[in-house]
Amino acid sequence: MNKGLFLSLQERGLVQDFVPGLDELLNRQKVSVYAGFDPTADSLHIGNLVPIMLLVHFQQAGHRPIALVGGATGRVGDPTGRSAERSVMPLEQIEHHIACQKAQLRQFLDFDSGRPSAALMVNNNDWFGSWGFLDFIADVGKHVPINYMLAKDSVKLRLENGMSFMEFCYQLVQGYDFVHLYKHHDCLVQVGGSDQWGNITTGTELIRRMTGGEAWALTAPLTKKADGSKFGKSEGGNVWLDPLKTSPYHFYQFWLNISDEDALRYLPVYTLLPMEEIAAIALEHAQAPHKRLAQRRLAEDVTGRVHGAVALGQAQAASDLLFGKVSREQMMALEENVLLQALDGVPVHTVSRSLLSEACDWVQILSDHSGIFSSRSEARTMITGGGVSLNKEKCEDVHAQASEKDLFAGRLVLVQKGKKNYHLLIFSN
Repeated sequence: MNKGLFLSLQERGLVQDFVPGLDELLNRQKVSVYAGFDPTADSLHIGNLVPIMLLVHFQQAGHRPIALVGGATGRVGDPTGRSAERSVMPLEQIEHHIACQKAQLRQFLDFDSGRPSAALMVNNNDWFGSWGFLDFIADVGKHVPINYMLAKDSVKLRLENGMSFMEFCYQLVQGYDFVHLYKHHDCLVQVGGSDQWGNITTGTELIRRMTGGEAWALTAPLTKKADGSKFGKSEGGNVWLDPLKTSPYHFYQFWLNISDEDALRYLPVYTLLPMEEIAAIALEHAQAPHKRLAQRRLAEDVTGRVHGAVALGQAQAASDLLFGKVSREQMMALEENVLLQALDGVPVHTVSRSLLSEACDWVQILSDHSGIFSSRSEARTMITGGGVSLNKEKCEDVHAQASEKDLFAGRLVLVQKGKKNYHLLIFSN
């Protein structure tokens, strides 16, 4: 039996606060639902993935998602959860950020199918850009009492440290977004992170006061960083969706290294795996936690959807590189930058490339020229005993000479000394 979208979202841990009656609304009719994304950076991050996943679930259930990029709200700056005011960005920078975010949003939502559930992309600067200040406060500001605005947590927490009038008005600007979408796109629901509850309900209240209509809201729990703070595009320590800001390898590693508790909590939030499959993963994980099955399935699913199958394969191979699970062929297929990311912290030794044309054997290179071994005799003993690998392949000949064919990416050799000690050789001109 189909449990319905709202109950499904609850089961996945994607519901924190909601306006009563939302469940009945979603069971009764298909609706338009929106989430907003302010262009405070040129990339979205994993905190933004939560409202994106909400929109994905709504679309899969036949509802119409609206992705709003905040060309106007981005100029004001959301004070929610911040101790200081945001810097005002030049318009050109805002436009660049919007273009980047639009491209990322298209990775997750269907905008082009022509179906009733096809997503819509809007920019709130299209209706705010030419609206004069006096007209705005006359048309919108008159409907919201000051006491109502002061009661919002986003305002109360900032008043103690000082809050500009511009930031104070943010909730009105975002609230009117909901009014505009309600009037022009029959949008009845707004979703977002739990920190947005105050701004979202300002929108539902404005709809009631300005139109006499009814609208609904739903928020999901925030994804927190290791220090307990929320992910934010202008904050440090973020995990970005842009591969140039957070590489696919480091993106994969983030999910792989989270705690068991977080992995089991995030599987239903960040993946589309059926709950029955997630329950089976949790059971298998509990039987052998050291295998980190939950983390691996989570990392595999999210990385694959964000960065694609090829980048996922590179990240997986690089992640397993130091644990003996990768063949020479797999390693040689890695891109150099991915290999270097995986080997971060491994001792690096630079040697002259001229050694390759001087008939120099590996015993000499590993001892005299790099210092990986303290002496030639130690290197010979380890090679004879099968304890040395070059680029994941055993070196068994103490007389073997180094050549160009031994190099990875034209200049690198990964040396494994014993079971766990790795060194990176760089042959330089």
